[in-house]
Amino acid sequence: MALHKTLYRLAGLDGSPHPVLDTPYESLEAALLAAQAWCDGQGMSCSLSKRAIGVEVMTRSGSWRTVHYPLNCMSEGISI
Repeated sequence: MALHKTLYRLAGLDGSPHPVLDTPYESLEAALLAAQAWCDGQGMSCSLSKRAIGVEVMTRSGSWRTVHYPLNCMSEGISI
C-alpha cells in the first residue's frame, strides 16, 4: 500500500488557488500561519472578497476539499 502525503493549499472563495499564496503546505498549521500572516500584512489593503481565504486539503483522488477558513481573513479590518 502506498503512503498518501497530505498536502494543503490556500484558495480564494471561488475555489481557485490563491494568487499570492499558491504553494503546497505540508500541514494545516503551516497553511493557516501563512494565511494569517498575509491577511494581517499585505492582505489588509485588499477588499474582503480578495482577502478571504479557504484552506483546502488534497484528497486521495487528487481533488481539493475546503477544511478551514482563517477568521482574521474573513473579517474587515478594524479602523481606529
